[in-house]
Amino acid sequence: MATISSSVTSAVQSSYSSSVSSGSDVSGQISRIRQQITQLTQQLKDLSSSDADADTKEKQQELIQSEIEMLQAQLAQLEQQQAQKSVTSQNQSQYQVQAEKRAEGVNYPSATNKIDIYV
Repeated sequence: MATISSSVTSAVQSSYSSSVSSGSDVSGQISRIRQQITQLTQQLKDLSSSDADADTKEKQQELIQSEIEMLQAQLAQLEQQQAQKSVTSQNQSQYQVQAEKRAEGVNYPSATNKIDIYV
């Protein structure tokens, strides 16, 4: 039981520290969270074959499952953040392309073909 508790606690701490330390590296955070979910899932499987009593197993199982749910929520939030960033960059690049394709001429003067008329 002590090993499972300490590994769950370390997974929680590393999850929190990784999300705080690298705020801009979203893809790195996503991969770390997926790795932690995999580790916790393995711990959940190992728990079923451990020789602890039923009450201890149930408490540990609830703890690990709640940690997995928390990490999954964090993962969904990061993936949404990454998708939003991607959409924003696509919109920005489309705007730049449209600005570059703007027609030039009398109706759309540029710095090189501007006509000054004084009446």
